[in-house]
Amino acid sequence: MNTQRDKSKIITYPPETLRTFSVEAYQWIDNLNFTINPEECLKNAEEYLSIAREMFLDAGWDGDGKIELMWIPPFMLRSSPTAELTLGVTNLAC
Repeated sequence: MNTQRDKSKIITYPPETLRTFSVEAYQWIDNLNFTINPEECLKNAEEYLSIAREMFLDAGWDGDGKIELMWIPPFMLRSSPTAELTLGVTNLAC
């Protein structure tokens, strides 16, 4: 049984939608084995990364490190989890 999801179907919104997201700060993420290179999921990853980079810098990020995708458990969402929200729930992390 293949338990892998089709990575090309994880992000279903255009890059500009990122501007509606809020930036959340994490003190420390010590296990990066669960992050995904956006280029593995998106043909136009640089468009998403450019907007994410801008938003992170505006929020005080120093610009070091790399931006990757990270799964966020549905219980961490502020809204009610729906099938659309929980299908490969991801977040951009730096």
